[in-house]
Amino acid sequence: MTTPMLLKVTLAAAITVALSGYSLAQDKADVEAAKKEGKVVWYTSTPVETGQKIAKMFEAKYGVKVEMFRSGGSAILRRFLQEHQAKRINADLLTTSDPAAAAELGDQGMFVPFKPVNFDKVPDGAKDSNGNYIAQRLNIITIYVRSDKIAAADIPRTWDALLDPKYKGKQVMTDPSFTSLQLSVVGMNAKQKGWGYYEKLRANDIMVVQSNQQVSDMIKRGERVIAAGALDSYAAEDRKDGHPIETVYPSDGTYVIPSPTSVVKGSPNPNAGKLFAEFMISDEVQALFPQEGAYAARSDMAPPAGSPAVKDIKLISVDYDYLRKSGPGVKKKFNEIFQ
Repeated sequence: MTTPMLLKVTLAAAITVALSGYSLAQDKADVEAAKKEGKVVWYTSTPVETGQKIAKMFEAKYGVKVEMFRSGGSAILRRFLQEHQAKRINADLLTTSDPAAAAELGDQGMFVPFKPVNFDKVPDGAKDSNGNYIAQRLNIITIYVRSDKIAAADIPRTWDALLDPKYKGKQVMTDPSFTSLQLSVVGMNAKQKGWGYYEKLRANDIMVVQSNQQVSDMIKRGERVIAAGALDSYAAEDRKDGHPIETVYPSDGTYVIPSPTSVVKGSPNPNAGKLFAEFMISDEVQALFPQEGAYAARSDMAPPAGSPAVKDIKLISVDYDYLRKSGPGVKKKFNEIFQ
């Protein structure tokens, strides 16, 4: 069985290990065979605008059409599994933000092991050693706030600070049944702090929405002023657009969660799937993520402008082995609390 990512070694430790100077054996996609297939079907939770840019870049470079189905990570996985169970495989490439699920599905033989060019430049904590998945990007989960609505002295700086009654009715967060990033956050917070933590957030009138885009929209409109654990690339983009938003890296730790990409076994366009997987960690795509306020998967890429390097962020280790076993129960308990 493949060892899940980050069981005993944090992503931070993996990232700080220097590249060894030699190139591991890597697989090469067949460009001509991919062009003959003519298209690739991509199921992804990549932010919409970024996903569309990646698709257009690929089409321009190779002349292979990208059919993108985009939704939240948990929703993507549900659709993929339903189709797989019905023996109707449509996706060639799967990109989610659920490393635990990627490890589980890889162990079940649903993916084609593939180690594309630049595989060795992605930290060990963000890929499967056999090539069943490799991170497309790294997701930084922070607290971010409307800095024009909250005085600097009143900004919450820890996860526990979010329970303070002075923030009642001011917070918003995502739903782990829709957004797989939130599954990791809720699972680990509940494991470490107990479910009483979320019961107190519920009592503090926190709003639950499906997606990180919706969190961003709520904050921009001022309907809520604190994003209580949300994808920070949205905050970075919103700042770029002139919105008064401040990111807080909690002093008790920040979550960094890889978004694994896998080539689907038995898919209609296997060569195009491999070529797109290879393209996902190419120089041009990896350089795109920092431009969009996100973190590239590759350790040789700079962080987004104005943001710290991952190695300089205090991280909370995520136990993906625990999440593999407990994910359904985490979603159920969360829904019971927030019904």
